[in-house]
Amino acid sequence: LADGVAAPRLTREPFIRVEQIGKRYGSRDGGTVDAVETVSFSIAEGEFVSVVGPSGCGKTTLLKIIGGLLEPSSGTISYGGLEAGRKRPRLGMVFQDAVLLPWRTVLQNVSLPIEVMRRDAAAGVSLARDLIDLVGLKGFEDKYPNELSGGMQQRASIARALVHDPAILLMDEPFGALDAQTRTVLQEEVSRLRRQMNYTVLFITHSVEEAVYLGDRVVVMSRRPGHIKAEIAIPRNAGWRGKEIEDAGNHRDFNEVRRHIWELVRSEIVRE
Repeated sequence: LADGVAAPRLTREPFIRVEQIGKRYGSRDGGTVDAVETVSFSIAEGEFVSVVGPSGCGKTTLLKIIGGLLEPSSGTISYGGLEAGRKRPRLGMVFQDAVLLPWRTVLQNVSLPIEVMRRDAAAGVSLARDLIDLVGLKGFEDKYPNELSGGMQQRASIARALVHDPAILLMDEPFGALDAQTRTVLQEEVSRLRRQMNYTVLFITHSVEEAVYLGDRVVVMSRRPGHIKAEIAIPRNAGWRGKEIEDAGNHRDFNEVRRHIWELVRSEIVRE
């Protein structure tokens, strides 16, 4: 995998192009804080890009800018060659907390984007049921969030993010609040869904292992103000693809890539 250490050459036209993005916040003392600066990278259609870096490096800020939840202080984002302000594709978002509406059932929560977008209700409910089955929640359609475990709530959140057929799925540490066992199961579920559906995904995580296991490419960010330190391509035919994460962890190439990325992240951690 030595050839996979450098930034990969995209074989398809970039679907998302991030160019020289920066974000500056005002501080309480009247000064400014730069969260990210001069961030540039591209995502091809159907690519799964994982982003890792030390805490506070601006990973979530970057995702929110790409998702249109924050305006950048500088730089541009384009989708298929058009600036984000002119045209934005359908986005699906999954956050660390499932953020399900407590007064709605699983089916009603998953169907919510269909209602908001005023699409055909019958077709939307049918698709929601299919997705609920796909994420392993069949039989829980009429349950309320407080009747579900944390992992089940996050499965419902993923189904909700997919129900309107998004062009890109933005995932911000979606498993960060889960216990280790549930996290492992959902990592494997997301890997399976990705192989089946070939979604375009931007995935934020603190876990190097998770980033390598799921990603086609891992983007490593520096400490604040965050910028791109390295991009590491993960071959789609890597020997651990399709395996359970414990089996992947026993694969020599997997551990070599994981160790290389961890050293890049570790060198950015500020030690007191």
